[in-house]
Amino acid sequence: MASLMDELLLTMDGETEQYEKLISLNGKKKDSIIYKKLDVLEDITVKEQAIADTLCVLEKKRLNILQNIAAVMGHDGEQVTVSWMIDNLANQPVQQKKLSLAKDKLVKAADEVQVLNFQTQNLLKMAIEMVEFDITLIKSSKQAPQTSNYGKNAETTGNILGNRGFDAKQ
Repeated sequence: MASLMDELLLTMDGETEQYEKLISLNGKKKDSIIYKKLDVLEDITVKEQAIADTLCVLEKKRLNILQNIAAVMGHDGEQVTVSWMIDNLANQPVQQKKLSLAKDKLVKAADEVQVLNFQTQNLLKMAIEMVEFDITLIKSSKQAPQTSNYGKNAETTGNILGNRGFDAKQ
């Protein structure tokens, strides 16, 4: 069981490390969004996807280790979690403390990534709104004034003007 516990701790440390990589990429990601550096944003997205794939593998490994620990402890078929492990290691205070510290670091890193993702999501929404505003502004600059562009039924058509906005021949 000691080897399973060591493997669990290493897996959790690996997950924490991956989350910390995501945290370090977030500053560059925000700058690339703000300064519209799409090539940098694309590179960061590729790196984030690779980290997310690694996190999925580590999570599956952690769950598998927890199932193996449950089988060794005679709790086969039960849902064993890290918190359950911490509670049931009262007779092994050193292992309990190590596991508790690893869990706290992992939860802290995951929570920080979640907050940063929420901030980035809001930043992306604002960037999209700015692009939509720019598109609307460009469209409206080519649109005829509402008072001078009437259709057959004396209603304004709101048609977009052609390439020329001014006729110099008149």
